[in-house]
Parts: sequence; C-alpha cells; structure tokens
Amino acid sequence: MKDLPKKLQQKLEERKASNALRKLDNQNGLIDFSSNDYLGFAKSKTIFQNSHDYLVGHNIIQNGSTGSRLLSGNNQLYNIIESMLASFHNSETALVYNSGYDANVGFFSSIPQRNDIILYDEFIHASIRDGIKMSNAKAYKFKHNNLNDLEQKCQTERSRSPDEIDIYIVTESVFSMDGDSPNLLELSKLCQRFGAHLVVDEAHATGVFGKQGVGMIQDLGLENDVFARIITFGKAMGCHGAVVFGSEKLKQFLINFSRSLIYTTGLPPHSLATIHAAYHELISTSNIYKLKGNIDFFRDEIIINGFQDIFIESYSAIHCCIIPGNERVKLIAKKLQDYGFDVKPILSPTISEGSERLRFCLHSYNSKKEMSEVLRLLSTFV
Repeated sequence: MKDLPKKLQQKLEERKASNALRKLDNQNGLIDFSSNDYLGFAKSKTIFQNSHDYLVGHNIIQNGSTGSRLLSGNNQLYNIIESMLASFHNSETALVYNSGYDANVGFFSSIPQRNDIILYDEFIHASIRDGIKMSNAKAYKFKHNNLNDLEQKCQTERSRSPDEIDIYIVTESVFSMDGDSPNLLELSKLCQRFGAHLVVDEAHATGVFGKQGVGMIQDLGLENDVFARIITFGKAMGCHGAVVFGSEKLKQFLINFSRSLIYTTGLPPHSLATIHAAYHELISTSNIYKLKGNIDFFRDEIIINGFQDIFIESYSAIHCCIIPGNERVKLIAKKLQDYGFDVKPILSPTISEGSERLRFCLHSYNSKKEMSEVLRLLSTFV
C-alpha cells in the first residue's frame, strides 16, 4: 500500500506531539461513566426482543432497506414511526434520518439560503458546524449561552438586512461537551422580537428532561415557537437514527433538497423497529426517575467534595470537570480507569486549549456507591 502524503503524515505527527492523537478503543468491562446510554436502553433485552417480535409479527423479514427513501427504501415502518414520533413530541410532522450527523448536515446545508443569516452558539456540535459550512448562508457565532451577545448580533443583522432575509438562531438544549443549557424561554422571546427562526438540537435532552423524557423544548411548552427540533436516537434512546420535527412544508422541503436524506440508503427495518420499541419502553420505564435521582445525587457529591469551582454547573446527565492540559487530563482519566471507572478525557482540539476536561456521563444504572467512589478517587488526583 502507498504511504500517506507527507503533509498528512505531518498532521498526524503534530497530533502525537500535542498528546491529542485519537484512536479507536475496544469496549471494556469498566463501570460506565462515559457512554450516552443514559437509560440503559442500548443493553435492554426487552427492547431487543420487542423489536424482533414486531418485525416477525408484521411479516417484515428483511435485512436491508434496498435503497434510498425516494427509491425503494421507504419501508412501511417509516410512516408508522414518523406518525408516532410526531404525536409523542407534539409536532405537525416528523422526518427520520439515518443519524444525528446526517440530520444536522442535511438540514443546515439545505434550509438557510444564500444571503440568509445563521447565528450559532460557539459551542455548537461539529455536525451542525459541518452543515453550516455547506450552506450558502452567512454564519456568525455568538458567545456561549450569552443572550446579550446574541441580541446585539440580531440587531446588527436586522439593521442591515432587508426583511426578506431570514435569520436562523441555532443552539442545543443540552450541550454535549459542557452539560449546560441555554435559557430557552428567553431565547424564544428574543427570536420572536427579531423575527428569527429558532432551531434546537435536543440530542442530549431527549429521555432525560420532561414527562416521559419528551425533551426540554416540549417540557417548557415551546414546541410551536421553534422552527425545527432535531432529536437523535443514539443517546438515551439506545438505538440509531434521528428525526427532524417541524411543519409539513419544512418536511416537504427537506425531502426535496436535503442531500443527506436523498442520496443515502434508508435505515434497515430492524433499526426502525428498534426506535418503535424504544419509545414504547420510554413510556413505561421508571429509568427516567432513577436517572434524575442519580443526577441530583451526583450534584450533591460534587459539593461534598468541594469541586464546585472545577465542575461546570449542570442539571443534565453530563457533568464535566475542567482539568487543563491534554497530558494531565489523560493521566487522571487513566488513573480512574485503573480503578475500574470508565471516565473519558475530552482533549483539545475537540474543545479549546486550556479547557480540557473529564466528562462524566450519568446513567439510571449507576449506583450511589459508584458515584461517590469515583468522585472520592478524583479528589486524590486533582
């Protein structure tokens, strides 16, 4: 095989030199404080069996989807699941994508038009950034969760932009690398004042916030004030795929212009059946309450250990301890792993240099003993 071009090899060497080289690790048997499986659904035997039984019961014995959704891949389950999702999340329509990445890239590359304005939180997910890069719209970031900065940018853009130019304001209800949230009520009011379209990624809020895990937007009653919601199933729902919620016209537009939907093979029937089974489990499970109890307990333990100054305040399942420097945060993560706790370091350049961190993901199945012990050990290392 031919070797990499020198300039690519040099970039790898630079990653090694900064102790930031990524690699794929196998799953381990450590106590889970790293996965997004907040409710334990990814390992649920009930969901696994119900997915299988649903397919067999409906005589859907098929491994693949056979093509894109616009050709042969729009399995009958798509209509059933999109109708179920729209009803559960109180939306006019739902459009299922193959993944959260596909949904964000497909949405942001097609919806904002040339000369439109996108104002996005500086900590927005990489998939949204990639979609924005593919858009013909102008894009500017605003300071993280800073409504004053966002308002100033809205005033600037409205003062120099005619009314026919649309402004899209983009945020997450729970940020994946911080675990914190914006003031969505005030953000919604700001969008109304400036005639802007609010788009919210709810990947890490679904299954965690609201009655039956409906997410933060729905819990606050903002469904009709949001232009679009993006939800992924690979976190608390424990399966695969994503969905965009919005109006019927939005769905029609995406079907016609969203390239990551049009030009990819559809999800296989088993993936769709698993989404169906996971949502039925979400309605009946007590795991949401267990997760909320664990979040409250972990927050109390942060205070008991005197970690308030180094942990980002969070009411979500994601709690981050700031430990600057790739080498140092990797060393402390390795020590925790040696004691049996799977806590992962988040390194620059994934996040900005100097804000490297340990990321603790909480789950319904973590015990109080495990949470207390991992923070006690952390106190001996920092």
